[in-house]
Amino acid sequence: MVGDALTRPKDLLDFSAHDRQGVEALLTSAERLKRERYRGEDLKGKVLALLFEKPSLRTRTTLEVAMLRLGGHAVYLDQKQVGIGEREPVRDIAKNLERFVEGIAARVYRHETVEELARHARVPVINALSDRAHPLQALADLLTLKEAFGGWEGLEVAWVGDGNNVLNSLLEVAPLVGLRMRVATPRGYEPDPTLVEKAGALFTHNPKEAVLGAHALYTDVWTSMGQEAERERRLQDFHGFQVNGELLKLLRPEGIFLHCLPAHYGEETTEEAVHGPRSRVFDQAENRLHTAKAVLLRLLS
Repeated sequence: MVGDALTRPKDLLDFSAHDRQGVEALLTSAERLKRERYRGEDLKGKVLALLFEKPSLRTRTTLEVAMLRLGGHAVYLDQKQVGIGEREPVRDIAKNLERFVEGIAARVYRHETVEELARHARVPVINALSDRAHPLQALADLLTLKEAFGGWEGLEVAWVGDGNNVLNSLLEVAPLVGLRMRVATPRGYEPDPTLVEKAGALFTHNPKEAVLGAHALYTDVWTSMGQEAERERRLQDFHGFQVNGELLKLLRPEGIFLHCLPAHYGEETTEEAVHGPRSRVFDQAENRLHTAKAVLLRLLS
């Protein structure tokens, strides 16, 4: 098997139960898989169920391609087909899928859904996104930061925008690798204060204060899937939080821009930021594949 032994649970729901050694070993594995452009038969004959309430470009593609390149297969199941919690209870879905597949990757609205899957399924469960956490994205972000700066210890990453699931995962994993978080959100959109405290993060409602002198500036959409009815109000509330050329100038000279995509140009960011010289946005997107391979090798092989 290509990959390192990790002292961690059989599931990847968030980072609350993980340690530094496990996270670093997983990322070391991802680095090697990327460097070697690894393809193998480690997961030959194994199947991953992609249980998706929410559609996706990067998450679905990277998990399917990762399984394919490791010799396995993925089966895509969307909400129309399954009716998670509607046509069939989550518990029953888990008890069926565990008899068909070797793992489940769930992209859902409520974090409780992925937790319930993990409670009832005897196969590994991966959180491919929930309203609370997005651990697969955070792993790709860490790999991108290490490629840009050689490591994480002492790096300062400024988050500007919504206190959402991606930020939660970064706040959870930051203290495990020595990353320092600075967070700026509008009033009423703050992240979980417990996570901010545990991460030792700087928190402010002033984007410029968060960004000044940081190594990286990270943002995400202001209106996520499921929040469409709030869009107009959010556009008003997030005024002044756009990542543009002016805000990027406040970074260190070697500072980079990160975005987990899709980008809504003219809202949380500009085309100049995403396609400019500071951008590592598409490196992040590529790294979703390599970190997915590492996770799948760890959990399914």
